[in-house]
Amino acid sequence: MNNIKSFSPYFDGTVEKIISIQREDGGIPWFKNGVLDPWNHLEAVMALNLCGKKENVKRGFDYLFNTQLNDGAWWGQLGSAVPLDEGLMHFSSEDMDSGNRTKDTNFAAYIATAVWHDYLLNNNLDFVKTAWPHVKKAIEFSLSLQTEDGDIRWAAETDTTRVDDALVTGCCSIFKSLNSSLKLAELAIFDTDANRYIHKWTAARDKLRDALINKPYRFDRNWQPKDNFSMDWYYPVLTGVLEGEAAHKRLDEKWDVFVVDNFGCKCVSDEPWVTVAETAELVMALVKAGRKNQAKEILSWLDRYRDEDGGYWMGYQTEHKMNWPLEKPPWTSGAVILATDAVFDITPASKLFSQ
Repeated sequence: MNNIKSFSPYFDGTVEKIISIQREDGGIPWFKNGVLDPWNHLEAVMALNLCGKKENVKRGFDYLFNTQLNDGAWWGQLGSAVPLDEGLMHFSSEDMDSGNRTKDTNFAAYIATAVWHDYLLNNNLDFVKTAWPHVKKAIEFSLSLQTEDGDIRWAAETDTTRVDDALVTGCCSIFKSLNSSLKLAELAIFDTDANRYIHKWTAARDKLRDALINKPYRFDRNWQPKDNFSMDWYYPVLTGVLEGEAAHKRLDEKWDVFVVDNFGCKCVSDEPWVTVAETAELVMALVKAGRKNQAKEILSWLDRYRDEDGGYWMGYQTEHKMNWPLEKPPWTSGAVILATDAVFDITPASKLFSQ
C-alpha cells in the first residue's frame, strides 16, 4: 500500500484537522494563526504525505523552499514561548513577536529527514533533485555550528539567542537528519560535488555521535539539565545514536520514571502530564529497538486522546484527569500517524526510523 488512506478511513478526520490549520502560504503552525517552526511543520507535512494529500504536501515543502534564508536556516518560533491562557486552557497568539524567533540547527536539518521520507514513500527522484539544494544549505548551516568536540550549538547567535549550548534531543535529531542527508547524497548523481558532501557529512555525523555517547559534559552547560525531559531519554534510541543492547538499557533504565501505564509517556518526569507526541515518538523508538509488541500496546493507549473531529489532544493531566491544554496541534496528530505507520508497516516509508 502506498498511503494510509488506502488502508483505512480512520485518519480522515485527523488529516482534515491538520489541513484546516495550514496557512495559504503552505506553513503549518502550532494552532490557527499561531507560532510556526520548521520541525513541527515538517512532522505534519510527513503525516499528510502518508495520507496521500499531495497538494498540501507540495505547499508545505514549497513554504520552506520559499522562506529559507541565505545561510541555509529558517526563522522558527519557539513553542516554549507561546503564552497560555490559563483560564481557557488554550494557547494565545498575543505577544508572539519576532523576539521569540530563532535559527535553530535542529529545525533546519530536519528537512533532510522529511525529503528522505518522501523518497521512501514516493520514489520520486525529481523531487529529490528539487529539494537537494535546500537540503545542502540546511545541513551546511547546522554543521557550521558544530564544535571541535562534535556537539552542535542549538541555534545561531542572534539578539535573542545568545546562549552557547547544545541539546541532547536536538543533536540526536540532527544525527538522524545527517543520516537522511547522506542517503539523499547517494542519490544525487546530478550533483558533481555529492561525494565531497558524503565524506564531510559522514565525518560530522560520527563526531556528533561520539559527543552524544562519550561527552555528556558538552550538553546543558549553561542552563538547567534537561534529563528530566523524556525526549532526552528516548531520542538517542529513536534516532539510532544508540542501538542493540545499549538501546535496550537506555529504554529500561528510566521506563518507570516516564511511562504511566495505560496513559502514555510523560513530557517531564516531575509533572503528572502525559503528552501524545512524546508517547508516539516513544512508540517509534520501541519499533527501532525491535520491541514492536510493546510499541503496539502503547500506541493503543493513544486512542483515548482522539477527539471526535479526529484531532489528538496535546496531553493529559493524570492527577486532575483532564486533557490539558485544550489544544490539538498538527504535529501531535502527525506523530500519531507516523507511529501508526511504523508499527503496522503500512507504507514504504514505515522504516524511516527503524532502518
